[in-house]
Amino acid sequence: MSQFNENYAFALHGGAGAVAGRNYDSVEEHLRSLTEGCRALLAKGCSALDVVETAVTEMERSGMYVAGRGSAPNTAGYVELDASIMHGPSRAAGAVAALPGFESPIQVARGVMEETPHVLLVGSGAEAFARSNGYATVEDPASYYIIPVGVTKEEQTDSNAHGTVGAVALDQSGALAAATSTGGTFGKLEGRVGDTPLIGSGTWADDEIAISCTGIGEHIIRAGGAVSIACAFKSGVELETAINDMLIEVKRLGGDAGVIAVTRNSSMATLYNSAGMKRASVSNQQPLQVTTFK
Repeated sequence: MSQFNENYAFALHGGAGAVAGRNYDSVEEHLRSLTEGCRALLAKGCSALDVVETAVTEMERSGMYVAGRGSAPNTAGYVELDASIMHGPSRAAGAVAALPGFESPIQVARGVMEETPHVLLVGSGAEAFARSNGYATVEDPASYYIIPVGVTKEEQTDSNAHGTVGAVALDQSGALAAATSTGGTFGKLEGRVGDTPLIGSGTWADDEIAISCTGIGEHIIRAGGAVSIACAFKSGVELETAINDMLIEVKRLGGDAGVIAVTRNSSMATLYNSAGMKRASVSNQQPLQVTTFK
């Protein structure tokens, strides 16, 4: 752990599934408000791990994104959620996949990290862990889940439509953390798992960089995902080049994706190869930026 200093940085995304021509003004306002709140937390010395969990939890509960409350059922008719979180300095990580019936999978993922010797729990095992530890359940799925902003009812059965939320942060102690959560692709098969809950694919944090990915998970996994970016960056490749190399491979494989990243020196990047990516970023040296298509 480095000596306490005044540097901090934060970025978040609401998914790379934005459709050109649609209005995301309400989403951008939500991202702005959330980013301002997270900046305040980091400015007063809160940990990067707590801040990324806070941000993703709020995005899950808002219903505005394809994660948490904004998720759609799988082909078996019920919602399965994926999430992961990672603490850079310790490499501690926790994740859940195909988790049904809980409001905040990112909170359950952190529980897996802190309360078990495991990294990933799935399906009924993840559900049993969450229930035994008292995480908030979804009592009435029919009324709880809603269609998120920028998604049509018809698209909720389209397996090409997707969305994810994520956050990365650098705190004033020099620690990095990342968190990612998703409802997966629309029309997915029961039990489908993408990149989001896979440490190294959808989420990564170490001493030098924190990363959260969004997009079509199958292609991100096959392209090497977050850890391929981290390895390239730590070998001396420029941050944006490292990210773009992974995105180029995703595109070559037939998918689309987006990436947010923050480094130990508070550099940030929010890049994508899809039509748009809902995103925001801020640091003690950079003013708050919020956008979807630019």
